[in-house]
Amino acid sequence: MTRNPRIASIPAEEGVLSLSEYLAMQRAIGEETRYRVLTTLLAEGESSATELAEALEIPSNRLHYHLDKLESVGLIANRKRKERDADGLYSYYAATALGEGIMTHGVGELIAEERDLLERYG
Repeated sequence: MTRNPRIASIPAEEGVLSLSEYLAMQRAIGEETRYRVLTTLLAEGESSATELAEALEIPSNRLHYHLDKLESVGLIANRKRKERDADGLYSYYAATALGEGIMTHGVGELIAEERDLLERYG
């Protein structure tokens, strides 16, 4: 087994967020519907709840529960427009940089990247 010494040597306390916040993000995407929501947002870009419910074939009320969970841990953001679009929608969801990071790299590598950035720019 190949070990990544960069990740193994990073104490969790050196992240920008607390360990409990990183673990909450990991738990959030550990549920299949939330994983699918985040994957869809990353692949398709900004989407309304209606568009997501249709794409994922899940009831709107169930979807909103999962959107709230993802938003509460910072993996997605709810963006509201000042004007409704042609379909009458003004609220859209988008993946955040943390959402993209956790899907691309996972928690350990995310902490390592943030530490490197803090050392360079912080």
